[in-house]
Amino acid sequence: MTVIHHLRVHRSDEHLAREGQLAWHIAEVAADPVEVEPEVVDMIINRIIDNAAVAAASLTRAPVSAARQQALDHAVSVGGSGATVFGCALDRKTSPEWAAWANGVAVRELDYHDTFLAADYSHPGDNIPPILAVAQHVGSDGEALVRGLATGYEIQIDLVRAICLHKHKIDHVAHLGPSAAAGIGTLLGLPVETIYQAVGQALHTTTATRQSRKGEISTWKAHAPAFAGKMAVEAVDRAMRGETSPSPIYEGEDGVIAWMLDGPDASYDVPLPAAGEPKRGILDSYTKEHSAEYQAQAWIDLARRLGEERPALRDPANIESIVLHTSHHTHYVIGSGANDPQKYDPTASRETLDHSIPYIFAVALQDGGWHHVDSYTPERAGREDTVALWHKVATAEDEEWTRRYHSDDPNEKAFGGRVEIRLTDGSLIEDQIAVADAHPLGARPFAREDYIRKFRMLAEPVLTADEIERFLDLAQRLPELTPEEVQQLTIVADFGVLAAAPAPKGLF
Repeated sequence: MTVIHHLRVHRSDEHLAREGQLAWHIAEVAADPVEVEPEVVDMIINRIIDNAAVAAASLTRAPVSAARQQALDHAVSVGGSGATVFGCALDRKTSPEWAAWANGVAVRELDYHDTFLAADYSHPGDNIPPILAVAQHVGSDGEALVRGLATGYEIQIDLVRAICLHKHKIDHVAHLGPSAAAGIGTLLGLPVETIYQAVGQALHTTTATRQSRKGEISTWKAHAPAFAGKMAVEAVDRAMRGETSPSPIYEGEDGVIAWMLDGPDASYDVPLPAAGEPKRGILDSYTKEHSAEYQAQAWIDLARRLGEERPALRDPANIESIVLHTSHHTHYVIGSGANDPQKYDPTASRETLDHSIPYIFAVALQDGGWHHVDSYTPERAGREDTVALWHKVATAEDEEWTRRYHSDDPNEKAFGGRVEIRLTDGSLIEDQIAVADAHPLGARPFAREDYIRKFRMLAEPVLTADEIERFLDLAQRLPELTPEEVQQLTIVADFGVLAAAPAPKGLF
């Protein structure tokens, strides 16, 4: 059964033993040699395919190219075989922390992979690049990799269930550093003490502000989780060498809770698996059918349905106003409640537009769908009728949708809302949607064939047919892979693809 760890701030003179600290309990979960259940293994395979799909689609984008060049400018460290970089030849390797960096940016760049939303929010697939990079470097087999990934997902999702970061304008990757460090600890079979030190260091070095997702959103949005993964790899390395971390990192008088979160009187209840309990957290996460912020997924599905059923809604001349009644989080992060004028700016960056539900709803309504490239082009954003419609869309917080957003009941938890469309003739159209079509409770839940279809769609422009089949074969045999096969668990771009991508020069 699940164990609830009660987390609070302790004064220095209370001398909280490490065995009572959250970082220690995370380490205990990571060190527990519990078997991974078959349905968890299947979902891990799905998410490895999903990550590779969105990485393939981003191989030639500027931030990914920059991160890849940084990684390739670093040689393989002497302590292992090195790790592969998405797009590059199988024998072109770099040090594992730099592979985690490059591959993490490729996975996150299009904001198109898996998600988990609760007290905070996350993309738990961000755990895969650092854990896989270390597995390749040290020669782990597929079974060990599965165990490490199950831990990474479990710890991040447990932290996201309990501890809200965004309320205090702390970026959500502060939950990723500890989870990736824990997952690497499981992969390597490290003792509790070592994992404990790595978790503390990873948290300490990955707390940053939410400005990376505010206002004019920069390319750092894709780099932030990659940086957390890179820090997790380095934290494990230091801990294995006997180095220690700030302690108690969560509960200390000058620690994360007291000064970055709810303050010295705060407390949280963090759910963690009991000893011997399987790590099933990944099963509560969900992927994206559309390349946009997760809170936009259901709204895209509703908008495309409304546009198909009522084509007249696509013409701004027929619309007086559109109000999306939704959760607090959706309203204030990607809605008009953010008070970001950039969310209505046709010249805004792609990163900004994918955090603008007014823009996303307008385009999906007009186009009857969403495309990871075409929906974000300057020409699409600047289309006169789209701008006119877009500026008639606003959001409003609805207490019931906020309650459902935070519900612990998976059958009730929702990320959509209710739309009111006021037409110029005075009539009103109302509709609602709770979860995206691809959600486990949606109209068309994603299954293995959907992940494979998504991979093929995104990979076909940049990978050969043989390479697509090679990768899919490896990924679907994940628990059986030999160390040599794990080292080939990547995607190799077709000839000329990377040569046509930017190759920026920097310090390295």
